[in-house]
Amino acid sequence: MSATAQTLDGAWVDVGGAQEIPPLGARTLQLDGRKIAVFRNAEDQYFALDDACPHRGGPLSQGIVSGCKVYCPLHNWCIALDSGAALAPDEGLTGSYPLRIDADRVLIQIGG
Repeated sequence: MSATAQTLDGAWVDVGGAQEIPPLGARTLQLDGRKIAVFRNAEDQYFALDDACPHRGGPLSQGIVSGCKVYCPLHNWCIALDSGAALAPDEGLTGSYPLRIDADRVLIQIGG
């Protein structure tokens, strides 16, 4: 992902090319003092979450992506990619961000 992000339309930030994110993988970036992971699943859907599991802060970007979930590499907590919510029986929430693809660019909404 791009190390320097450009603000577009106020709160939308261009963070790099969509093809830079491997299927079933993630890329991380620093944005507004936050470490964010951008995920891509097998269906070419993209998601953005804080790169910290709500359990013990494990790096979600290093987890296994399956469907619309990611499994934390530390303790195997299952986190919904669309909301950042831990799935039962676990409980907790990590930050999630609106994301869109525009002309093969990944745009994340921060703030607004």
